This record gives sequence, structure tokens and C-alpha cells, in this order.
Amino acid sequence: MTPFFLLRRVPHPSHSLRRVGIFPISNFNFQFQNRRLAVATPEIISHNPGLMMITESRGRISRRGFLAAAGVTAATAWLGPRALVDESGDVLVPNAFREAATAKITVQTLRRNISVLLGAGGNIAVLTGPDGKVLVDAEIVTARPNVSKAIAGINADPIKQLINTHWHFDHTGGNGWLHEAGASILSQENTREHLLVNTRVEGWKHTFPAAPPGAIPSTVFAEDHTLHANNTTLALKHYLPAHTDSDISVHFVEADVFHTGDTFWNRNYPFIDYSTGGSIDGTIRAAEANIAKFTDSMIVIPGHGAVGGKADLVLFRDVMVDLREKVAALKKQGRSLAEVIASRPSARTDQEWGNGFMTPGLFLEWVYQGV
Repeated sequence: MTPFFLLRRVPHPSHSLRRVGIFPISNFNFQFQNRRLAVATPEIISHNPGLMMITESRGRISRRGFLAAAGVTAATAWLGPRALVDESGDVLVPNAFREAATAKITVQTLRRNISVLLGAGGNIAVLTGPDGKVLVDAEIVTARPNVSKAIAGINADPIKQLINTHWHFDHTGGNGWLHEAGASILSQENTREHLLVNTRVEGWKHTFPAAPPGAIPSTVFAEDHTLHANNTTLALKHYLPAHTDSDISVHFVEADVFHTGDTFWNRNYPFIDYSTGGSIDGTIRAAEANIAKFTDSMIVIPGHGAVGGKADLVLFRDVMVDLREKVAALKKQGRSLAEVIASRPSARTDQEWGNGFMTPGLFLEWVYQGV
């Protein structure tokens, strides 16, 4: 008899019951791996800004569909037999895997030798040239076929380097297969720490198992790092805790293209991961830092949403500040979360911003938690 996963429907104060999803395991391509295998030993980088291309050392969506009816696609070793898909309320992450498997990937050429891939998960920047492709972020793992095709369609340069802007599954999901394709993986040290162990995200009601050995960043840094590749300077900077405690930005200096990771969502309500160091105040602080970084010629790649500019950064900051103030005032009056959501403090932006990764009610829940 074919075993099944059952995903329970769970009420949420911001929306109606989600449908039950029951799917045979035989539909999915699980790949089991020995979790006790040795993992890569990281090369700890100093703060020397002159460090060159890193060598790995080894020692051991329609986005509305992202929150639509529950389904389970965990088609990789990453989630494999240890995926906790039947936990109460665990809907968003399993459905994201299903959504990403068929989501279209759009390739947009930006400036010089830099392109961006826009899909169901986090936006991927691609730098091409004689040193091989350098990627910023790795999407959701089930997006692999379409992401791989899009990367190959840019040109024939081999994949040599991957940079993670933070640890979340929609930005590191492709780490394993990109490493197999030839990429060394670089991240801020907290990204590696989260990927090494089972990590619970209460906001998603999901526990992520430790990543497979090949998906673990082999090179990490603490605060700032400079990388040189393809006649381009990449300046990496760690934010103070914002969306998570592992967020970094990547500035392609000569082209003046700036990848913010999930510290900026363009006209989408952001997720705030309180489980791993995020907060609404940290999100606002990072938004201020992004505005301060902006130059007149800069192109901004958000973690989610369309490529933007300064007006988009300012709008994101203003919406975050406005909703924080409104929710804080309501909470101070003794309003419950359900009452705050029912009062619709975000009504002005809900129609445009509420169709993405986070519904208005979910986003207000994260704000309420942090004020």
C-alpha cells in the first residue's frame, strides 16, 4: 500500500480554513541521505577587504498560490524523511515546494554582465564572466529544473560561486545541487549555523531538518567581506538582526547593482522570522540602511518582487513604519491580535501588497508580536 502524507486544515485569524491536502508519497522523488556524514569545515574569513575569489576548503510564484490550498511536495533530500509536514498549521512551506516546482522563471538583464532570475522563491542574481558564474541565492529546491534551465540559458559559463543572503529555504534550497554543479558556497556565519541543525520557524509552523553536507556553506564571514570575480567587486555586508539574524546585502560595485536579500520586499508584505532573530524594528532599521546606501544610478534587487529603485525602498520603509505605529497603538489600547486584524490598519496597501508571500493578516501578526 502506498503511504500518504496528510496535511491538516487549520484555522487562522486572518483567513478561512485551508483545504486538506492528501498526496501519495509515490508522487514525490525523495532522496535519502545519511545525516551523519561529515560536513564541510568552513574557511573563516578575516575582515581583510582584499581577499580574492574564494577557494573551498574541505575537512569533513503566482505568489497568491504560495498561500493557497495545502499540498505537499518535498522532493529532495533536504526535507526527505525528516520533513515534519503534518504539524498543526504547517501549510505554507509544503505548499511552497509544490508551487515552485512549476513556477515560471523570468530572466531579466540588468547592467554589464549581471542578470536576475525572478520566480516563486527568492530572487537570484547572476554575474557571468571568465571566472565562471557567481550566483546570489538559490531559490526553492523544487524549482531546480526551471532555475537550471534559466541559468544555462544566460550563457555557457560554468557555475563557480554561490552566495546566500540568509538561511531561509527559499534562498538556500538550491545549495546542494548548485554545489554539485561546481559552486563553492559563501554566507554569513549565522546562515551556516542555522543550516547545520534542525531549525524551527514558529511563524511557518515548520521545523527544517539540518541541510545535507553539500548544501552547507564552506566559507563564512562575520560582518563584511569583499569578493572579486569577473572584473567585478562584490561588497558583502551583514545587517544587524532584521528579517533574520543572518541577512546580508551584496553590492556589485562597478555596475551599482544592489541585492538586498529579504531586507526589502518590493510591494509585498514581508515575513519576519522572530525564531531566528528577526523583528519589525530590525526590518525597519535595515530598510533605513538600504535607503542610506542608495545612489542615483543604483538598481535594487529585492528578496521578493520586481527590481526597483529608491522610491521603492522608501515606500517599503514608510509602510513598515506606518503599520508598526498603528499596530503598537492598538495593542497599547488592549486590542487583541484578532481585533487588530479586524480593524484593517493596513487597508491602504492590502490590495497590492497582500497578494504575495504574506497575507495582510499574517503580516499584522508579525508586527503585533514585535511591538
